[in-house]
Order: sequence, then C-alpha cells, then structure tokens
Amino acid sequence: MLEIIIVLLAVALDQAVKAFAAGWLTTLPNNSYPLLEGVFHLTYVENRGAAFGMLQNARWFFIAITIVACCAIVYWLCKNHKKLHTLMRVSLALILAGALGNLIDRIFLTYVRDMFYFVLVNFAVFNVADSAVTVGTALLILDVLFFKGKAFLQDEPKSKKGEETPALEEASQEEQPTGEEKGNAED
Repeated sequence: MLEIIIVLLAVALDQAVKAFAAGWLTTLPNNSYPLLEGVFHLTYVENRGAAFGMLQNARWFFIAITIVACCAIVYWLCKNHKKLHTLMRVSLALILAGALGNLIDRIFLTYVRDMFYFVLVNFAVFNVADSAVTVGTALLILDVLFFKGKAFLQDEPKSKKGEETPALEEASQEEQPTGEEKGNAED
C-alpha cells in the first residue's frame, strides 16, 4: 500500500510541475525564471533523449526499456513484498514513480519536460521524475551496501515444504546410528 501511495503522489507531483512549467515558463524570455540568480533557475526544456540529452530521438527504445523496467520492479515488489523492509520498498517505489512520470511524457508528448537547472554548476536540466529516480537509486544503493538490503540479498533461498535443507540432512544423518553402532547398542 505504501508503494502505491508513493508512486501515485510522485507521478501526480511530477505531472503537475511539468504542466505548470510548460504553461508558464514558455511565456518567459529564454523559457527561464531565476529563483536564485546565477545559482538555480526554472528553465523549460524539451528533452528527446535520455539523461543529460544522450541518445536523442530514441523514443521507442526508451519506451520499451522503461516498460520492461517498470514491469520488473512491479513483479519484484509483488513477489517479495512480505520479505522487503520499508527502505527497500520506498526506494523501489521512487524509482518506479520516476520511470512512469517520464514514460507518460514520452508516450503522449514524444519528449520529456525538464525544468530545474542548477546554473552554478551548469548541471543538466531535470524534473521531479528524474529526482525520484535519483533519490530512489541512492537509497537503494545505501540500503544494499550498509543496511537491511545487504542482509536481504545475502539470505539463502529457503527450501520447499517437505524438503530438508542440506544442513538438516547432515544433522539427521549424524544422529542415526551406523550398523556397527546398532549392533553395539543391542549388546
């Protein structure tokens, strides 16, 4: 349930900010409004590529990859929901939300609307969906390296019902007396 709420809120926020930026920033000179002059601007850009404008005009490739990635995340979340702890679920939900936010743009507009621009460091223009993917990925990496995600990924797969694990089989074999021991026990 938490994942659904995160995805819905993040996608809604992403689409609302994109609609606002497309409506307002396009009426300004250079499609830009400085929030902190020389540091951070709202700048409307239509990105037909991937992050940082790479692979321009590969729309169908991005749509296909995004759909596969989203399906994989949803499947994995559903399959492992009871075993996943909160941080891992939140991080995957943020990644999913960001992917869906940009997928909506690619499908319906043929480009992704970006609007946040750190002028000070001349960083690429990005949007709420990009931020969700970045934060989700950072949380997932931290979780896997330092927190419960590390233990989750190291857990050995549990055996099927009715099957003994190798450790249990060894223990049960050690407890059973051998033929010689049986004879000695009978004496």
